[in-house]
Parts: sequence; structure tokens; C-alpha cells
Amino acid sequence: MAQVYFHCSNSQGVMIDGYGAAVDGLADLRDQADRLMRACIMSENTEDWRDWVLHVSDDLGEEIFIMPFESMLGKLH
Repeated sequence: MAQVYFHCSNSQGVMIDGYGAAVDGLADLRDQADRLMRACIMSENTEDWRDWVLHVSDDLGEEIFIMPFESMLGKLH
């Protein structure tokens, strides 16, 4: 099991994950990242999440991967 952190950023600022989550491998990590992004997108607010990026890092602060919210939402036409 590994401890990972899900930080989000856009051109306006950063949301730091101070708690993190324990994951059991890459599939679990991907599933948790997917759930977090969907929860943000589906939340009751007026935020346009296309400008946001999810940064996943380990307990040493090393970035594992980044995923733009736009990849889940698609681009505006």
C-alpha cells in the first residue's frame, strides 16, 4: 500500500490535499483519481473545470502523473 496525494491546480491557484489516500497499486490509484475528478465536476458549483489539472504525487512529493480535467470533459467548441 502506498500513500498518495491528489492536488488540483488551475491558472488561479492550487488546492492542496493534506490528507492523501492509501492505494493498492496503479489500478486503484487511477480509480481514486477518476472518482475525485468526477466528484469535483459533479459538485454543485459554477466552476469550469476544463482549466484544472490533477497532480498525483507520492508521500515524498514526487509527481506520479498529472491529468487535465479537460481529458474527462472534452474541449469547448
